[in-house]
Amino acid sequence: MADSLTRTDAERRHDPDARGFASDNYAGVHPEILAALSLANGGHQPAYGADDYTAHLQHIFRDHFGPRAEAFPVFNGTGANVVALQALTDRWGAVVTTTNAHVHTDECGAPERVGGLKLLPVPTPDGKLTPDLVAREAYGFEDQHRAMPQVVSLTQSTELGTLYTPEEIRAVADFAHERGMALHVDGARIANAAAALGLPLRAFTTDVGVDVVSFGGTKNGMLFGEAVVVLRPEAVRAMPHVRKQSMQLAAKMRFVSAQFEALLAGDLWLRSAGRANAMAARLAAAVRDVPGVRVLYPVQANVVFARLPHETIERLGKRHHFYVWDEAAGDVRWMCSHDTTEADVDAFAAALREEAARTEAPA
Repeated sequence: MADSLTRTDAERRHDPDARGFASDNYAGVHPEILAALSLANGGHQPAYGADDYTAHLQHIFRDHFGPRAEAFPVFNGTGANVVALQALTDRWGAVVTTTNAHVHTDECGAPERVGGLKLLPVPTPDGKLTPDLVAREAYGFEDQHRAMPQVVSLTQSTELGTLYTPEEIRAVADFAHERGMALHVDGARIANAAAALGLPLRAFTTDVGVDVVSFGGTKNGMLFGEAVVVLRPEAVRAMPHVRKQSMQLAAKMRFVSAQFEALLAGDLWLRSAGRANAMAARLAAAVRDVPGVRVLYPVQANVVFARLPHETIERLGKRHHFYVWDEAAGDVRWMCSHDTTEADVDAFAAALREEAARTEAPA
């Protein structure tokens, strides 16, 4: 009798038709990206980024961000942020960000522990920084008793699904640069922002003063991989060394770069993000009139935040995967992905309506 723990035959261990609204990280790999990985496989290529795919990737990123852009592929989003912020700061440097920024709330202290950075979080009503908000922590540059504010880090689209306009980013960039600070953008969902704004990537990054972008791929259909994109080379120091020391240098980097080529050389990045955004808009429209449900923020990208009765959350959570954002308040997050369908949205909205009705009229 075969030992199940030593079996090597491939078996599907999940329902391929299962869908949820917990995170765009839950989604599978886009078929076009799987095909690109297969194409990149076979034969030998130089390791650690000296391969043909990574070399060609530089041209692709420059098409999107301008002729000075340089892309450094990494493994994941936390790694991208830690590498980017380290390259922009001195040992005594600090980063102004929001209280709900991923670098502050969801990276297990990696910027502090691995990067040795001091984060200076600022509360915001909508997940967005403004010059006035940054000013709350951008002071004391020569005070030896205080970590020196050297970087502003904003997220596009934000953790609350809201968007910065190019003018809003320009205002923050000008404020930061006037004080000798750099501007970093956490772009884990930057494709969703571009799709929603209807603008090329450089229009709200390079052209408005952003120095470095953490560019997301995993949340937009890639198997794994993000990239640190340097837009102003003079703003960073020793990026290759920082990436290696941060354990983000992939030996077989061609398999990260090949995915980005498939994503960015054509319109796959925009198609995938646009679908996710459209499904979030459809979901928001479908639930706005459900009794007991309140949509909390403008639905501008691929996420819906809502407040529900606790009883509804508990029952709905047994039928569909999603995250409870604030358990005490009853706030939840519903995230749409590149493979979310209209049928997925309609089924979820119908389930929500059923559970909300049970809450309104308990047995």
